[in-house]
Amino acid sequence: MAANSHRVFLDSNVIISGMLSDKGAPRTILDLFSLHLPGIVGITGEYNLIEVERNLTRKLPKALPVYFEYLPKLSLTVVPLPTVEELAEYFGAINNKDLPVLLSAIKGCADFLVTGDNKDFSLLNDSDRYTFTVVSPAEFLERIAKIISDPTQYT
Repeated sequence: MAANSHRVFLDSNVIISGMLSDKGAPRTILDLFSLHLPGIVGITGEYNLIEVERNLTRKLPKALPVYFEYLPKLSLTVVPLPTVEELAEYFGAINNKDLPVLLSAIKGCADFLVTGDNKDFSLLNDSDRYTFTVVSPAEFLERIAKIISDPTQYT
């Protein structure tokens, strides 16, 4: 068992990119989660899964069966949809369409929020209000490689 558990929130775009391509950082991240390594907990939001399913249904309906088969293999913890009251406290922190993602990462006690949308989310790194670090998929892989290779992480 890992000495420290790293909670990693995956944004919708990472899940979609990882499912649709067998190359690149998003796919590597999904493959990592499918290995169930100790000390790395995958998280996403119910909002994110709804968004993934909506986008696949609209743009790539033939990919839905693969998504439904592959998703359980990741063993992601799914954070329930935030309430309107919860969202209201964070209005203005980020684009309103991204508020459910932000709240889901907060409620999921994420250490990392992995997203391909760094333009909107990276501003959160400048605030002491959040306990997670926003990283791109490639940045996450660099960081997690150091964590995984550290023998003090395992007892």
